[in-house]
Amino acid sequence: MKELKQALVNCNWSSFNDETCLMMINMFDKTKSGRIDVYGFSALWKFIQQWKNLFQQYDRDRSGSISYTELQQALSQMGYNLSPQFTQLLVSRYCPRSANPAMQLDRFIQVCTQLQVLTEAFREKDTAVQGNIRLSFEDFVTMTASRML
Repeated sequence: MKELKQALVNCNWSSFNDETCLMMINMFDKTKSGRIDVYGFSALWKFIQQWKNLFQQYDRDRSGSISYTELQQALSQMGYNLSPQFTQLLVSRYCPRSANPAMQLDRFIQVCTQLQVLTEAFREKDTAVQGNIRLSFEDFVTMTASRML
């Protein structure tokens, strides 16, 4: 993970955070050894570039970070119908505390990837495509834990 963190920086020159790096290693480590081979790194690099392009598209003020408003718009344009309160929860959890909290690229990748994975898990259970499901607590915990990256 140390090498990956050295290779990846946000627009403000901060290193990618450990959580995002570990998530990406787990996604591209096909042997489950905790390491990525050259092919895995190539796929990871392409993955990051795709997210970076999307990040830059939603960074409307070109600040190098995504504000609450930009994140709300990005999630909406990606097809997520999430409340402003949920977006605020994401900002509170994934952005540094400041007067104007903003999300860096690493956290944007982490949030969007986790939303995609959880959406896929939800859709597998929502066979009637009604937008709601009924499941036991254990099914819920299993569904989320098995998809944590």
